[in-house]
Amino acid sequence: MGRLDGKVIVLSAAAQGIGRAAALAFAKEGAQVIATDLNGEKLKELDGTPGIRTQVLDVTKKEQVEALAKELERVDVLFNIAGFVHHGTVLDCEESDWDFTMNLNVRSMYLMIRAFLPQMLARRSGNIINMASVASSIKGVVNRCVYSTSKAAVIGLTKSVAADFLEQGIRCNCICPGTVDTPSLRERIQSRPDPEQAFKDFMARQKIGRMCTAEEVAHLCVYLASDESGYVTGAEHVIDGGWSL
Repeated sequence: MGRLDGKVIVLSAAAQGIGRAAALAFAKEGAQVIATDLNGEKLKELDGTPGIRTQVLDVTKKEQVEALAKELERVDVLFNIAGFVHHGTVLDCEESDWDFTMNLNVRSMYLMIRAFLPQMLARRSGNIINMASVASSIKGVVNRCVYSTSKAAVIGLTKSVAADFLEQGIRCNCICPGTVDTPSLRERIQSRPDPEQAFKDFMARQKIGRMCTAEEVAHLCVYLASDESGYVTGAEHVIDGGWSL
């Protein structure tokens, strides 16, 4: 018996990094996983994995999100992961950067929750998990202005949904990682003028001596998706190796 037997889970950004690790962990524990991503080619790598069905989805497109929600008769867990990390202060953030980040990091979660919550309410049972970050209202981080602002908004959204629908059987939590070693992080490091120094800077803030792995975050995802966390809602779950201490 898996910890997630019988559960139907929809998640975004499943093609790589935390999303991919979570999709695999969910399926391993017996869930039926609908793994979505905008990157169809990368997403194909999950095709053929037992328990996983892939679906190309742009979570910023309302019509695509609503079509998927209408197609699925039941969803037990909705996991919103899709996001973008902008590097810079408020003075480095153009209006287009602000709009893009808030659209992908916050508005997409609003669209997904609006689309999938009604069917959860109809069953008086549902579980929503949002990907936030330690770089948010939890901790001020250099050169993460709009990203931190968006993730603080995700924490606020999480608490609002949890408070509004607690008595109707809905739970909503968010995960707040520190630095996670993912392909996205490696790409951002390589895009810096001095990648070697950028890597050293990232490592210097790891109080525990190493970066978090996507698989470690996936363990937390499984717990929050399972009935083991049935008394947990409206909470920020920090997994940062002590960075925020």
